[in-house]
Amino acid sequence: MNVKTMTPTNQMLEKVSSPNQMSEVSLLALRGEVSNLPSSVVNTGEAGSGIGSEIKYDANAIASYYQSRPFQVFKRILSVLLPTLSFVFGVWFDGKRGVQVKKDRRRAIQFRELLTGLGPAYIKIGQALSTRPDLVPSAFLEELTQLQDKLPAFPQETAYRFIEEELGHKPEEIYAEISPQPIAAASLGQVYKAKLFSGEEVAIKVQRPDLREAITIDLYILRKLAVWGKQKFTRVRSDLAGILDELGDRIFEEMDYIHEGENAERFFQLYGHMKDIYVPKIYWEYTNRRVLTMEWIYGKKLTQTEELAADGIDARYLIEVGVQCSLRQLLEHGFFHADPHPGNLLATPEGKLAYLDFGMMSQVQPAQRYGLIEAIVHVVNRDFEGLANDYVKLDFLTPDTDLTPIIPAFAKVFANAQGASVADFNIKSITDDLSELMYEYPFRVPPYYALIIRSLVTLEGIAIYIDPDFKVLSEAYPYVAKRLLTDPAPQLRISLQDLLFKEGSFRWNRLENLLKNARSNEEYDFDLVLNQAVDFLSSERGQYIREKLIDELLKSVDGLRKNVLHNFTSLLREQVGITAVKETQAADLEQQETLEHIKRVVEILQETRGFDTNQLIPQITQILLNPGVQRLGQQITGQLLEKTVIRVLRQLLVGEQVTISP
Repeated sequence: MNVKTMTPTNQMLEKVSSPNQMSEVSLLALRGEVSNLPSSVVNTGEAGSGIGSEIKYDANAIASYYQSRPFQVFKRILSVLLPTLSFVFGVWFDGKRGVQVKKDRRRAIQFRELLTGLGPAYIKIGQALSTRPDLVPSAFLEELTQLQDKLPAFPQETAYRFIEEELGHKPEEIYAEISPQPIAAASLGQVYKAKLFSGEEVAIKVQRPDLREAITIDLYILRKLAVWGKQKFTRVRSDLAGILDELGDRIFEEMDYIHEGENAERFFQLYGHMKDIYVPKIYWEYTNRRVLTMEWIYGKKLTQTEELAADGIDARYLIEVGVQCSLRQLLEHGFFHADPHPGNLLATPEGKLAYLDFGMMSQVQPAQRYGLIEAIVHVVNRDFEGLANDYVKLDFLTPDTDLTPIIPAFAKVFANAQGASVADFNIKSITDDLSELMYEYPFRVPPYYALIIRSLVTLEGIAIYIDPDFKVLSEAYPYVAKRLLTDPAPQLRISLQDLLFKEGSFRWNRLENLLKNARSNEEYDFDLVLNQAVDFLSSERGQYIREKLIDELLKSVDGLRKNVLHNFTSLLREQVGITAVKETQAADLEQQETLEHIKRVVEILQETRGFDTNQLIPQITQILLNPGVQRLGQQITGQLLEKTVIRVLRQLLVGEQVTISP
């Protein structure tokens, strides 16, 4: 069999494949190319010529196209409003008749069918709702889960025609076996199970026909409403149009299966090494714009808890794995899965968490990643002044905003954050509370934030379904603590400094809390934190913390030194006939507390993964050979010696805290 090979650098372009598709001029308008047809989008390969399918989202071009077609837009608005209003009226009438709508399976089915009929954009809304058992009644929840992979399929002959047009050969010439019907059908495409002639089992995803047209008109209408709302309602400060544009960019990328394949490979490179994370392989020779061939994954949804338990798989553990992977996506590399609904997260028979569907991915920039880490730290430690400044850094507030009234407002929102149950404190409840706060104060929601919240809220919804007591923030903080203690980034070092010091005083309890949480993270060990701490403290960047720690060290040994000096100076004073009475024989309370803190820190380090008494001496020896550490030691020794001499002279000559008997 001679199958044409297609890779990201050698890709065939899409043909016009449906009589209902937009004309060439329409497609070019969506791309912003309304003049001459560029030769770069004409396919001259074996599959024939046509319009290239890599059409980027362009809000202006879409607006230009639909502004000249008001009847088409009005028709779409009616097609959305009429069934929606009919459903809403039916629910209202049921309430008047005393019917419990929340438990009405008939209404739940109607709601699912309504979203299905309205098209892909509304199906995605239903998918997001299907993961929120805390928001959606169980009868509706059960129906909405069908939107993940049980939507009506489009005709088989259309799917087979797309395969032939995209890959240049009929399906039976490419695949040794192919399922007679789709295994699953989702909002943008449907999936077949097949086997290659080489024996590998694969999943073939084929895009729905007329998909782009259905998406663009809904995005156009929603964007017009957003712009109108921003102009009419001065209280709306967020960039609603920008948020929709961000969503439009992601959806258009999702409609390009070559782009999805590239996303999958990048996802594997960044996160495929993580324990119990599995990313399927992409078969590029059988992949193009509207057809994707990837490794077939055997598995069950995480929400199928009973079936997983029967197979000996711990669903809660896998959601913990998913949370840890999401933290690295959002806070470490910034490349994250923006659509983690249950249909895209499978538990494999081997007990791994498999990610599927890499069409909707997004990016968090470094400054935003560090800002999110700092915000989590400030929430956990109830530092609301720091949290208010984080919102400035994250572009929710302008730099000239008066934070004075906002700080106590944050304190009110997070008043019961620590120790609250998931019913009272989770990402969704915080988001709702913050939404009210953002309405009252001059907040604006930046476009990048919407997909982050969508991703987190969806993942949290799965977690709550599996375990109602699951706390995402509690699971996240060990990773954040590890990052604070080991990440050399200047932003996080400043955040660590602000966390550990308040008005010049060292907060030992914060250090203990960080160390306790960090040791719960699997990537954190004693050797790592020791090396990172030594490198940082001996560098110029660590000067402030180094000097403060020296002061604390001097305080901690001061009590011991006092006892030693007391015994020494007492002997000298007796020799000259001076008797000391009412002398302080032990360290004061503050010094005792400092010694207790140091003792607890040592105990925490001893319980940290990687601590080995047999390796301690070689580790210390290696540290002592570090030039920076030697300079640090000389500085500490010099200050200790200086303070000791001053104290000896003061006690001998001045008679501090001494009464001389006649």
